[in-house]
Amino acid sequence: MSDTTLRKTIFLQATPEQVWAFLTDPEKLALWFHKPKSPLAIGAYAMFGTDSGDKLMWWDVLVSDPFNTLEYTFTIAPMGGAISTVKWSLAQIAGGRRLSLIHEELPVGEDAFGLTLALDKGWDDHPARMRSGLHEG
Repeated sequence: MSDTTLRKTIFLQATPEQVWAFLTDPEKLALWFHKPKSPLAIGAYAMFGTDSGDKLMWWDVLVSDPFNTLEYTFTIAPMGGAISTVKWSLAQIAGGRRLSLIHEELPVGEDAFGLTLALDKGWDDHPARMRSGLHEG
C-alpha cells in the first residue's frame, strides 16, 4: 500500500473573507474550480461544469469553520464510487494568507495511479486560477 495523499499550499494577498468566498461562494468557485448551485455549508453538494453544466463531482461538507477550515468528502465518476476527503486550511502569515489543501483517502494501486496524476495536476491548476482571481480580480 502507498500513500496517495496530495498536499498543496499557495500563498495569497487577500483577506480571510476574500479567500473564504473563493472556497464557498458559487460565483467565486466558478472562476477557479466548478460551480455548485448554492454556497458551501454543512450538507450535501454537487459541482457542475461551468461551460457544460454537467455534474462533475459530489460530496458532503463535513466541516465549515469560516476563515479557518473547510472539509468535505469528494468523489468523481472515475473514482468508481470511492470517496476521498479534501481539507482546506487557512492561516494568517506576515503579508497575507497561506491556504493549504490535503486530499486524502484516494484509491491506491497501479490501476488508480492515472487518477492520482490527474487529481494532482488539477490541484496544481485550480488553486493557481484561484490565486489569479484573487490577485488580478
